[in-house]
Amino acid sequence: MKLQITIEGKTYVAEVEVLEEGSSDDPTGDLPAPASAQTLPPGAYTPTRAAETHSADEKLYHSPLTGLVIRVNVVPGQQFQAGEQLLVLEAMKMETSITAHHAGKAKSVNVKAGDSVKMRQVLVELE
Repeated sequence: MKLQITIEGKTYVAEVEVLEEGSSDDPTGDLPAPASAQTLPPGAYTPTRAAETHSADEKLYHSPLTGLVIRVNVVPGQQFQAGEQLLVLEAMKMETSITAHHAGKAKSVNVKAGDSVKMRQVLVELE
């Protein structure tokens, strides 16, 4: 069986074999081993990459995923403390909080509740 998947706008085709329990192709009856991370296409999701929500210069907070903005807790000009929740994103029924890595002041907030965001999109810019 062939399946098609799109990741970050790039489409991939994968062949999948469905094994029946106890078939001669699967004498142990166990599920086949999962595909290794080495088979992922370049640029595929990895937890360490997704966790990078702010840039090296600490002035920009980026979206770690493609999803929907659920809540925005900061407005331009607002001061905030380290650990404070700036906004909440949702993807696949899971919420992800974007929190401040250090105290600062929001220069601009580029999204509002209900907006769709792409991975690495700038969400908040600091002064």
